[in-house]
Amino acid sequence: MQSSYFELTITLKEEEFVEFIADFVANIAGDGLEIGRNHIIVRSENDLAYVEEAVNSLIGTLGGTIEISYKMEQKANQDWIATYQNSIEPIEAGKFYIYPSWYEAKEGKINIKIDPALAFGSGHHATTFSCLEAIGTYVHHGDRVLDVGCGSGILGLASRKLGAKVELCDTDPISVDSCEKNFALNGEEYEELWEGSANQAIGEYDVVIANIIADVLKFIVHDLKRATKKGGILILSGILDKKEEQVVELYRDLELLERKQKDEWVTLVYKK
Repeated sequence: MQSSYFELTITLKEEEFVEFIADFVANIAGDGLEIGRNHIIVRSENDLAYVEEAVNSLIGTLGGTIEISYKMEQKANQDWIATYQNSIEPIEAGKFYIYPSWYEAKEGKINIKIDPALAFGSGHHATTFSCLEAIGTYVHHGDRVLDVGCGSGILGLASRKLGAKVELCDTDPISVDSCEKNFALNGEEYEELWEGSANQAIGEYDVVIANIIADVLKFIVHDLKRATKKGGILILSGILDKKEEQVVELYRDLELLERKQKDEWVTLVYKK
């Protein structure tokens, strides 16, 4: 073990983008992350300057609309990886038991193994938790399911464990790679996995899941509706309650079956 490690604190002015940036960072930094209301902390024995550069590049592709600041520190080493692992515990979300590989599976539950780089990708984040609950209710054996913005692949995995035929996509190529690895870790197979979004989907789906952020849900509204078959289910999440009305306005032509709120995050379940 080295005598010191690097700690990068990423602070965002608007907290709604924290999970979006954290998911991106989780896929490029293999070490433990810590997520707060308006910040992300990355720790590694290696220099983390590349993380700052990658995030700045991402923000640039989005038109520089996200206000962000960085603080890099070098600290005396502790066994922070063990500390991090001890802080990540399994979680039950509806029918599912999400657990890291250093825990055992749980009898009587649908088990999904995820080794998270941060709590967001493991079901601990409110949006993922609510989506897992919704999947347990609305996804059935034989359904054709599309997971848009799949990230770690946890929602697609949950659908697959219920016997669905799953397709997944993400605009981040590293997320696509992470998703592929997590399916392999669980011994599961998907039908299709691609870099991109719902506009590349072929045909219609019984269930479409989009756990992204409100602004993206607004931007791809027509793609999500088109991909959902008549009588099908559309699960939208990643919506801060203060942005909910903006999303609801664009999806008013669908039937709202259920609204879930956990903390300040809202999940909406629609029927087309």
